[in-house]
Amino acid sequence: MSDLRESLNKTREEFESKIKEITSSADIESLRVEYFGKKGKLTGVLRGMGSLKPEERPEAGKMVNEVRAKMEEVFAQTQSKMKAMESAHKLKREVIDVTLPTSFSGAGSRHPLNMAIDEICDIFLGLGYSIGEGPEVEYDKYNFELLRLPKGHPARDTQDTFYINENILLRTQTSPMQIRIMENQKPPIKVVCPGKVYRQDTLDATHSPVFHQIEGLVVDKGVTMGDLVGSLQLFAKKLFGEKTEIRLRPHHFPFTEPSVEVDLTCWKCGGCGCNVCKGEGWIEVLGAGMVHPEVLENCGIDSNEYSGFAFGIGVERTAMGRYGIDDIRLLYENDVRFLKQFK
Repeated sequence: MSDLRESLNKTREEFESKIKEITSSADIESLRVEYFGKKGKLTGVLRGMGSLKPEERPEAGKMVNEVRAKMEEVFAQTQSKMKAMESAHKLKREVIDVTLPTSFSGAGSRHPLNMAIDEICDIFLGLGYSIGEGPEVEYDKYNFELLRLPKGHPARDTQDTFYINENILLRTQTSPMQIRIMENQKPPIKVVCPGKVYRQDTLDATHSPVFHQIEGLVVDKGVTMGDLVGSLQLFAKKLFGEKTEIRLRPHHFPFTEPSVEVDLTCWKCGGCGCNVCKGEGWIEVLGAGMVHPEVLENCGIDSNEYSGFAFGIGVERTAMGRYGIDDIRLLYENDVRFLKQFK
């Protein structure tokens, strides 16, 4: 019993001496492990109670509990005091003078491509169209097959597709949205779908492997080529001014019949001929046509009852004309000197 008392007093005195030398939370943790851990000094003393006689254990237990409670109290007080000191020191060290002047980084601005997309979509929203979105990683059947471009079709070669596997690819056009919308929505349909498209193209002043299109689709009873022409004329005048005219040239797209390429009078020279339009007075902006009856049928729409038109607008080319940009690469280089002109 006397040996236990002596060991407890010695352990307590040693503990109280060491805790006075504590200078950090790390020291506190080390002291806790040293005395209160599974292999700690106080824990070792308590194990010695097993050698006492049964009649000595109640008194020994009371003594041990008193010493342990006193040590734990001192430890808790010191730990709390240390945390408060370290918190105060941290606040003092990290103080921020809110009266100091700050450097203003400047307000950002919308990207010219986003500006062009918003302007175009606003025009068609005013005509009663809705906005649709679709995946950039697309199935072959939506990007090609249901648009009358089966495997082996020569038109596939001209699009230089990024294939992920045999049936999945990065979409080469926004036209797959025609199929997705017609599969899930009954006519009447009036929608425009902006989005990124991808083709293996060499980057230069007029080409990029990543670019944007806006797909337009109208399907209803009695829709004619005249409705398409009227819509595109209104679009051109709203975006480039009332003097802007459109010109239709016969073309071939597998998913429309008849199909046309649509030119606008040059936005720089107004049709007189300049370096931008290469002296022609016209600039090609989009492709369009009447939705092929087979495409309607592929989507479960009766081509004898319904007709429609579709168009695809090149956003980069439109933005370049709208804002006087002469190199497509400027749209992707993220040069702040260029972008801040569009505030």
